[in-house]
Amino acid sequence: MDRVYVCSCFGVTEKQVREHADAGACTPRQIASASKAGTDCGSCVRRIQAILGRGSCPRRELLDQGMPALTSEAAALSEAA
Repeated sequence: MDRVYVCSCFGVTEKQVREHADAGACTPRQIASASKAGTDCGSCVRRIQAILGRGSCPRRELLDQGMPALTSEAAALSEAA
């Protein structure tokens, strides 16, 4: 299977972005926190936004309350990357 890179600066793939989103990352900033994607040159931020879409975020209530939205699963994904 071909790897489609979203962030060439840090070698983050589209699959990894989707996995972080599935684990609770709702914004490009949260994807950056989990994977560093978008924190260097920034050219991938729009693509990350497109992947995340404008759909509802399952953990939006947590964000609105100021609580962390990322699960321990997301943290494990970023450590494995």
